Amino acid sequence: MKLSPSVSIEHTETGLEFINIESDLCDAKIFLQGGQITQFTPKGKQPLIWVSGNETFSEGMSIRGGIPICWPWFGTHANAGWPAHGFARTSLWQADEVNETEECITVSLKLPMKLVNTEYWPHQSALKVEFVLSDSLEVRLTTTNLDDTAFSYTQALHTYFPTSDITNTHVDGLQGAQYIEFAEGPFTQQAVVGFERETDMVYTQAAPIQYINTPEGVIKVGRANSSSCVLWNPWIEKSKRLSNFADDEYKTMLCLEAANVLDDAVTLAPQQSHTLVTSIEWA
Repeated sequence: MKLSPSVSIEHTETGLEFINIESDLCDAKIFLQGGQITQFTPKGKQPLIWVSGNETFSEGMSIRGGIPICWPWFGTHANAGWPAHGFARTSLWQADEVNETEECITVSLKLPMKLVNTEYWPHQSALKVEFVLSDSLEVRLTTTNLDDTAFSYTQALHTYFPTSDITNTHVDGLQGAQYIEFAEGPFTQQAVVGFERETDMVYTQAAPIQYINTPEGVIKVGRANSSSCVLWNPWIEKSKRLSNFADDEYKTMLCLEAANVLDDAVTLAPQQSHTLVTSIEWA
């Protein structure tokens, strides 16, 4: 992979490799483990991505924050003991290509399917993620069916967003969508969503753009090829049970995740591709 002037390969103290981007447009970090972006800060603005202060950056462990890639299933699998949210978020991806122009920097990674446990995923397929970085961030996750039969999957781009005060944060743009929470529903979202308890809402029929209103400003969150999304904050009790997460960090984060879940799951015919897209920027 040929690097550009603003891009370098670096390592954490624990040995994890990441792509470091320091440009006139933004600063960013993308880890090869999980194909996971953990920093995105447009020049002259506040960060748009949150990572736990307790994160240890350990080999084989999903990073608590950034944008974990949940693939090829979201949530817990019907088979007990299989990894939550699939295997992509803990797999080692390969850097594929870097392109830099005056307008943006594009970094693409691919998941080496020959290393995937075929018990988890017996299908012939390709998985690629592209990060398009400027004063905004766009993440594109593309699955291609290389098999001779169709397969289905669910997925999410599990974005962690920062806020200085979750109780003074709300999400606009979900009104009219259907949601299930804690296995109950579906319900219709009637109003702007605030946070005063554990929140784990899985939305379908959701509009393609939402706005997160925080004390630091408004974050615009877009999706493409997705009519479902997930809104999450662990609140007090669950925070105590999460790995790499301080007990009080629920106050400074929330997740709004572009997804293909429930009746928005993807079925791909042979040789078909599907690209899940999320975009984030300060409004």
